[in-house]
Amino acid sequence: MEAMEKKIKFWEQAKIENKIGAAPSSNAATCVNGYAGEYACSGIDLLSFISLKDLGCGGDGSDMWGWTDPQGTEFALATCETGTSMVDISNPTKPIVLGFLPSNTGKSWWYDAKIYQNYAFIGSEALGHGMSVFDLNQLSTISKQYKSNPSSYNATKSATSNAIKLGITFKPNKVYREFGSSHNMVINTETGYLYAVGSKTCDGGLHIVDIRTPSNPTFVGCYSADGYTHDAECVIYKGPDTRFTSQEICFNYNEDTLTIVDVTDKQNIRLLARQGYDGATYTHQGSLNPEQTHLFLNDELDEEEVSELGGHTRSMIWDVSRLDAPKLIGDFYSSETSIDHNEYIHNGVSWQSNYCAGLRVLDARYMSEGVTSEVAYFDVSPDCNTVEFLGSWSAYPFWKSGVVGVQSIERGLFLLKPKFELKDKL
Repeated sequence: MEAMEKKIKFWEQAKIENKIGAAPSSNAATCVNGYAGEYACSGIDLLSFISLKDLGCGGDGSDMWGWTDPQGTEFALATCETGTSMVDISNPTKPIVLGFLPSNTGKSWWYDAKIYQNYAFIGSEALGHGMSVFDLNQLSTISKQYKSNPSSYNATKSATSNAIKLGITFKPNKVYREFGSSHNMVINTETGYLYAVGSKTCDGGLHIVDIRTPSNPTFVGCYSADGYTHDAECVIYKGPDTRFTSQEICFNYNEDTLTIVDVTDKQNIRLLARQGYDGATYTHQGSLNPEQTHLFLNDELDEEEVSELGGHTRSMIWDVSRLDAPKLIGDFYSSETSIDHNEYIHNGVSWQSNYCAGLRVLDARYMSEGVTSEVAYFDVSPDCNTVEFLGSWSAYPFWKSGVVGVQSIERGLFLLKPKFELKDKL
């Protein structure tokens, strides 16, 4: 829990210094000569920026996720200290902030949202919050109604951008109460199981929930043998280790180890590997490649605590082709001095949210060789260029339109358009 305690102290001071929420919303800017407006960039344009104020947030920004409705309309769920903002991004240069789903209890620096079958599942470190279950189809209904008859809503325009705000206050359809606080939500959309991590149940390990009927989540069991899990990725295994073909495997990031478990039998979960590494300070999160042979892993505190790094971001490449024998095969050291946070591999690259360095994009095609290179970036935190807990918290690169969302701690939601091309070789 050391990382979380450090963050709380830092953010409390950042609020005192008026670093949170000061930036106003802004419109599109093309990346030219290394800048899109005030933001340093390479290969990525700004489509729009929605401030924390215009999102309806009463504090810092945190995680985000995305949803596409059955008709193809794209939405962003941007979480922050007081809850979750719901945004129609189908026209990303003129986003519509539909409304806000407040916390079930009080404020928290941490919220997390994931989606299964048109339902959002939202947890928080706020005491007693539980897990909000929210039917996203109501966003589609509101969006259609507003676009067909804008006068039916008391909409307002952002004072500094094209963003529209409808000002609706949402309520959860249900609140799951088998845990109070949690740190992250992990969903395997192939199986319909949700894994809450970092709760006060299951010793902070996997708290397993059956969400195959998403309106009625049901507790299944725990995995607590390796203690606290900070984040995880759970998949149906299709990789090269044929001993586990078609099994449900979770890759857990457990503060000081990569811990791999077979969760196929929820009542008899099997530990496959628990692997540490040199310089481990806070094993935070990672992302598996589509072939399920390799993953990127990030350690949140090594830039600050491992003097040899000099504050430069370290991205670790792991070979997980044998699930019971994962091994670290390569490191990439950024030219930037920044802490790494969440990352997701998609379309041949890893979309990394590296706090003060913003969105950094690494080539993920040659992980088997233990190498990578940076191919693009967009710095969402122009006032921060060091090892601090400001800047980008998380990114969402999975919308079909190609828009990438980035939620910033001190600023808000960025909607970006990548325009870089991958080279044939590194």
